[in-house]
Amino acid sequence: QVQLVESGGGLVQPGGSLRLSCAASGNSFSTYVMGWYRQAPGKQREWVAFITSGGNINYADSVKGRFTISRDNARNILYLQMNSVKPEDTAVYYCNANKLARVYWGQGTQVTVSS
Repeated sequence: QVQLVESGGGLVQPGGSLRLSCAASGNSFSTYVMGWYRQAPGKQREWVAFITSGGNINYADSVKGRFTISRDNARNILYLQMNSVKPEDTAVYYCNANKLARVYWGQGTQVTVSS
């Protein structure tokens, strides 16, 4: 069992930066594929980025070059550094842990990009 708690969301101006964190409880955090997803109002949840246990990383085209995903396996924390944010990045951001058939979600943190 893995419990995920996101934090770091808030209101940010266009062009600004924000760092999201996801604290994981339970064992074997380092063996999970960890990811960030987001869901904007009226839209389906979409994948943003993932990082494997071996450190392989991939990003959605919409955030490539602006967002950076990273993980601290010693502290069981997943991060998402968001730079050059745009109004279209406004969404609830969710942390995801995935290994084999086991998938876990956090409760989400709201990110609002507005001037």
